[in-house]
Amino acid sequence: MANVILVTGGARSGKSSFAESLYKNNKDVVYIATSKIYDDEMRERVELHKSSRPSEWSTYEGNYELFKAVSDVKNYILDCLTVMTSNIMFDITKDLNKIPKEKQKQVEDTVATEIENLIKKIDEIGGKLVIVTNEVGCSIVPENHVARVYRDIIGKINQRVAAISKEVYLVTCGIPLKVK
Repeated sequence: MANVILVTGGARSGKSSFAESLYKNNKDVVYIATSKIYDDEMRERVELHKSSRPSEWSTYEGNYELFKAVSDVKNYILDCLTVMTSNIMFDITKDLNKIPKEKQKQVEDTVATEIENLIKKIDEIGGKLVIVTNEVGCSIVPENHVARVYRDIIGKINQRVAAISKEVYLVTCGIPLKVK
């Protein structure tokens, strides 16, 4: 089993803070950031996120070829799998209002391959990876097709990552609960 820790929970539950706390005594951490900046609000959120991390940590930004973030550093955080999945989903499906099953499978497989390649590369150096993701299955069923497809895909991806993780934490109200 890979040296992977999955941290999940709802929006603003404290997931990222908890994930970062797992490396609180480490200065050699690579933060793999998956957000894309589309507007001023997102720019502010990204800047706030960056300012909350130790300045010694390095940042790798992207959604593809994440294995390129791996160097001789042993500690990695991917934040977040949910955003990465939505970015890849919209890259693949573009402006489709109805996403056919083969495109859904392509999105899931693309995300899974990116994560598998990253984990493989981190395993090769004896490193550790903390992955942050949202639990999207605890709310109402989305009204539109694209949102339902997204929920289904991230639900499957989360299950796949949890299955290969050594530890899984659910964070709610800032409190982590170890579930695996």
